[in-house]
Amino acid sequence: MTQTPDDHDVDTRAELLPEEQAVDSDAPQVQAEAILEESLERTEDPEGTRRSSTQTPGEDGGSAPQTA
Repeated sequence: MTQTPDDHDVDTRAELLPEEQAVDSDAPQVQAEAILEESLERTEDPEGTRRSSTQTPGEDGGSAPQTA
């Protein structure tokens, strides 16, 4: 990966959403950084990350296989 999230973005994302507050978080800064790094990776390599995504439709238009 060539980019890392900037501190402002991490601080902003670390502010928990209501649904995240409901389950609490021991490390919102760490989680925010991981979320933003994954987002940057998907942005930089959308085709490469699509293959491993369980949320992005596959090339055939169907859902990618779910893993347990």
